Amino acid sequence: MQLAYNLAQKGCGGVNPNPLVGAVIVKNDRIIGEGYHEIYGGPHAEVNAFRSAKESVEGATIYVTLEPCSHYGKTPPCAQAIVDNKIARVVIGMLDPNPLVSGRGVKLLQEHGIDVESDFLSAELSQMNRVFLKFIQCKKPYVVMKTAMTLDGKIASRTGDSRWVSNEQSRARVHELRNELIGIMVGVDTVIADDPILTTRLAGNKKGRNPIRIVVDTQARIPLDSKILNTANDAKTFVAVTSAAKQNKLDEINALGNEVLIIKEKDGRVDLNQLMQVLGEKGIDGILLEGGATLNYAALEAQIIDEVHAYIAPKIIGGKDAKTPVGGEGIQVMKDAVNLQNIRFENIADDILIIGDVVY
Repeated sequence: MQLAYNLAQKGCGGVNPNPLVGAVIVKNDRIIGEGYHEIYGGPHAEVNAFRSAKESVEGATIYVTLEPCSHYGKTPPCAQAIVDNKIARVVIGMLDPNPLVSGRGVKLLQEHGIDVESDFLSAELSQMNRVFLKFIQCKKPYVVMKTAMTLDGKIASRTGDSRWVSNEQSRARVHELRNELIGIMVGVDTVIADDPILTTRLAGNKKGRNPIRIVVDTQARIPLDSKILNTANDAKTFVAVTSAAKQNKLDEINALGNEVLIIKEKDGRVDLNQLMQVLGEKGIDGILLEGGATLNYAALEAQIIDEVHAYIAPKIIGGKDAKTPVGGEGIQVMKDAVNLQNIRFENIADDILIIGDVVY
């Protein structure tokens, strides 16, 4: 199962909004086939494992990280493929919460006399597929807030200079996240200040996937000559506005190959919860939030953030007017602070990365 887990991770960045799945076929204590779900719409892990087998799989055991599907979607059901290939035993890492599967795969296998065992490495597999699990259950994207700050909690100097707070290795790690998550979200102030392109650049010239770009822009202030609006061939861009935006500006944004999303207003801003619902309906299962202080606070206040990645650099820059990762009005008393749990630490050269799950 550990090998199947390792295989599943190879699909990272290619299968969204499907889950990461790996499969290993064992016969007479020998591995005779292995595979993973490589790309959305392509064969599932079990089918790839069958195709890789160099001998008959009849009577073998297949280890698969997620309950085999039993419904027709982009591909035929994997549970039926297991039956057709005369597998004798199936070991499942975790059951699939997808309402279209949810125990039906196991039932089909058992009805055909196949021995089924489940719940192996379920905690690790749930963590690996946390984006899929939230999306399939809530129909909203899993949101990761990423920020990089100095030791004294600043994301830029008092003049606004932020190149670079974190080191090269940390920045490379962020590009891996961009490759893994299907969407990336910023506020319009970030676009105005930095004019970012928000594409993926992986180390070693590896081919990556550019995320769908989402700009939160209540009044459509985004400059028409910004890189984001003029690189539609590189990646799709959604600009989320409210009815306060002028229609002629929206028409110009659309004319450049982008898509405007008109979202209801809440407290004079884009309603982030409705935006998440709309993005979920468009198949966006995960978002990397690279917002500034204002959007980060609004996202925490709206309780849309699931996970935080905080890069801390061993630098001190001071400045009472230097920007911090989270702005807004802030809390009044410490007991109202947003807490993190399941904390993980990583040393990335001389930076420290803290990862935690948000508790509301």
